[in-house]
Amino acid sequence: MHFHKLEAAIGYAFKAPELLHEALTHPSLAHENGAKGNGDNQRLEFLGDAVLQLVLTDRIYKLYPTQPEGVLTQLRAHLANRHTLCRRAQAIDLGKHLLLGKGEESSGGRERLSNLADAYESLLGAVYLDGGLRAVRKLILSQFKGEFAELDSETPRENPKGRLQELLQARSPANPVYRVIHESGPDHNKHFEIVVEWQGKEIGRGQGSSKKRAETSAAASALAAIEGQSAQAGNR
Repeated sequence: MHFHKLEAAIGYAFKAPELLHEALTHPSLAHENGAKGNGDNQRLEFLGDAVLQLVLTDRIYKLYPTQPEGVLTQLRAHLANRHTLCRRAQAIDLGKHLLLGKGEESSGGRERLSNLADAYESLLGAVYLDGGLRAVRKLILSQFKGEFAELDSETPRENPKGRLQELLQARSPANPVYRVIHESGPDHNKHFEIVVEWQGKEIGRGQGSSKKRAETSAAASALAAIEGQSAQAGNR
């Protein structure tokens, strides 16, 4: 099976295409085929996670020379969370190339967040084995260029989205999810309405002229609601 479109999307051609095949093989297919050992992408996911952490850590360390260790850790967590990985996977249409078992395929496995995030890390692991650290570093920095740009000079403690994620992750590993519920206007004058959900429940809502601004507004709304609840509880 050839994956030329995927290779074109990531700007990297595999010397050992079997590595790419392994990276795209979901455990459900390996299980259906009775494969054992290295039949799926889980080992490559383990490797890719470590490679991603290294490259992001190196980049963040150099971008924020005055920030303390705690803030650097928060920035890395923001960049490497599963929702970010899912977005990166969607940007290269990774779901279309996944090799899934019949049950996983029929249940919407190509769009499942966990499958996309895991396969993205597996892909990075495969690129590392095939082309080395320089190749995978080039890929990651290219793929995450927009994510780094969105960080601007802010840190999670200085922006509502980062503060909300930090607050919620102190309670549970689950990340907040931002969802566009309404989009209107021409391309030069867009308007977005976004809700932020956590553990399946809406916790805030915001509007803005870009998705980023609407997400920031929704996060600020959620923070205000949470802080208000905490204040009420403290007055009882």
